[in-house]
Amino acid sequence: MKYTNIICLSVLLCFLCLPSGIIAQESKYLFIWAGHQDRQAPDFLSVVDFDQTSKDYGKVMTTVPLDTPGHTWNEPHHVGLSADGNILACGGLLSVLKGQKEVFFFDVSDPRKPKLLSSADPPQSAITDEFYALDNGGFLVTMMGGAQGHHPGRVAEFDKNLNLVAEYPSDPPQDGFNPHGISVRPEINLMVTSDFICPSTTLHAVPGDMGFRGSARVWDFKKRSILRTITLPTAAGTIDVRLIPNDRKQRGYTAGMLDGKLYLLDTKAGTAKDVFDFSTIAKDGWPQLMRMTRDGKRLFVSMNMAGKVVMFNTADPEKPSVVKVLDLGKDSGPHYLALTKDEKRLVITDYFLNEDDKGKVHAEGDHKIHVAKVSKNDLVLDTKFSLDFNTALADGPARPHGVAFK
Repeated sequence: MKYTNIICLSVLLCFLCLPSGIIAQESKYLFIWAGHQDRQAPDFLSVVDFDQTSKDYGKVMTTVPLDTPGHTWNEPHHVGLSADGNILACGGLLSVLKGQKEVFFFDVSDPRKPKLLSSADPPQSAITDEFYALDNGGFLVTMMGGAQGHHPGRVAEFDKNLNLVAEYPSDPPQDGFNPHGISVRPEINLMVTSDFICPSTTLHAVPGDMGFRGSARVWDFKKRSILRTITLPTAAGTIDVRLIPNDRKQRGYTAGMLDGKLYLLDTKAGTAKDVFDFSTIAKDGWPQLMRMTRDGKRLFVSMNMAGKVVMFNTADPEKPSVVKVLDLGKDSGPHYLALTKDEKRLVITDYFLNEDDKGKVHAEGDHKIHVAKVSKNDLVLDTKFSLDFNTALADGPARPHGVAFK
């Protein structure tokens, strides 16, 4: 009986350590949302063999192109996998420039054969960024701009049937509300979003400098309403935000892309504290996306211009320390990060955004996809995984962005 109880307790702990009681299993498939560099062939979703025991590990299994019309110039961006793992939502960052739909939903219940189900175009907002999968199905989606790409933006909600529910808030702030990052702790009714940039100011059609933001919004998650704004000292380009799991003080992190600082956010007090200087790793390195382990003790941050990914020990949130700096090489351009459910592998894509002749942003990267093995005290490239989207596809170089697993 004693040993039976121990086994039952172990199983229970496994269930408690993951959302919705799902036990972490090794991912076998890697989804990559990408667009061709010449913007002539359709934007597409790739499925890559992600089984470490497979002889084809790291090889593209299939690609699913978007249908016409609206199949190019979407600038594939972030993605989100539904809570049940059957729907992959994909965003088109620049779809609005062509008057195209901006959110694409794929059926990935059979991960080897994804099917495009539908697409959507929220009427009050544009510039699709990050996804948050709701426990009861559907998604919250940060839309960085208004319908024409200006400010304010919105957070759009889709239900489990992929129908648009609403765009929040109904009366958005006018002080630079351009949400990009999103993080949620539903168990304490807390959501945060981070404002990054006014999207239209990145285009040549809008003269002048780009309108970066430096703020995070604290939300009542259930009511989908903003409670307060946390304002940084400068418009540093707060591209992402992460709440610290299980933190009783309800704190989180954001980073200033331009000022190179890591900030600890106090969501209750509405304050931000500078707790790390990325310039000690690389000057003007552009810290961008962030991912965090479920225990809140490890934080990963991509540094786009520096070509590095930083792994922090955040056991003491006020004193994050560098565990490992993974150097991907000059001009690599790492941006998007995704941590597998078992937290043993981190996938990194080397491409941020290139607006080509339309705009001011040209961060091309080298189009490679990396896998890093994660342990408590190290982050090491998996040399068995090699995938270069310059050469992996028959129809030319492509720009890989958002990734997800199954």
